[in-house]
Amino acid sequence: MAAKPKALIAWSSGKDSAWALHEARLAGEYDIVGALTTVTDNFARVAMHGVREELLMAQLEAAGLPAIIVRIPYPCPNEVYEREMAKAVAEAKGQGVTHIIFGDLFLEDIRAYREKNLVGTGITPVFPLWLKPTDALARDMIAGGLETYLATVDLKKLPASFAGRKFDQALLDDFPDGIDPCGENGEFHSCVVAGPMLAHRIEVSVGATVERDGFAFADLLPG
Repeated sequence: MAAKPKALIAWSSGKDSAWALHEARLAGEYDIVGALTTVTDNFARVAMHGVREELLMAQLEAAGLPAIIVRIPYPCPNEVYEREMAKAVAEAKGQGVTHIIFGDLFLEDIRAYREKNLVGTGITPVFPLWLKPTDALARDMIAGGLETYLATVDLKKLPASFAGRKFDQALLDDFPDGIDPCGENGEFHSCVVAGPMLAHRIEVSVGATVERDGFAFADLLPG
C-alpha cells in the first residue's frame, strides 16, 4: 500500500481546528504528523485565543501530535507573521509534508488568503469543514463529546460575561441574534479540553477575565 500524504493540522487550540482534526482522521486520507500553532511570544499564549502555552502543549499531548510552534511578537505586523509562517511551511515541506488542514467554515477571504500564501510552496490546503451549516455543526460538536470553553470574546459583538463559558446548548440559546453559532465571524475563540480527537480530558479551571484591545480574555488554568 502507498503511504498516505503527510499533513499538518493548523491548530488554534479551539473547537474548529479540533473538529477538523477529528473529521480528517475519520476520513483517513492523510497521515497527520504535527500541529502548527502561532504563539505570541510576549505572553506565551496562543495568538488571538489567549490560551496558555502550557495548556496548548497538554492539548497536543492528548491529541498525539508533535507541536510546531510559530512564535510571533506582539504587536505583530503582517509581514512578520507571513515571514515566520513561511519559514515553518518550508521546514515542513522539507520533512515531507504536502498538506495543511484548516478548520475554516465559510469566510471566503480567509480561505483565499491561506491558498495565496501556500501557492508555490508545494503544500496544498485542505478544508474538511468548509460550508457545513454552522448551526448544525455546533450541535454536532456538542453531541459528539466536544468540550470547549470560550477563551476570548469580541466585545463589539458579545458582553465580557460570555468569556469563560462552556460551549454547550445553553450557550447557543443565550447568544444574541446575529451571532454565528461557531463564532466564524470572530465573535469568540475557544479552547478545547475534551473530545474524540483527544485521548483524555484536560482538567482546567476558569480564572480571571481581562479586557484588552476590545476583547475579553478568560484565563483558563490547567489542572
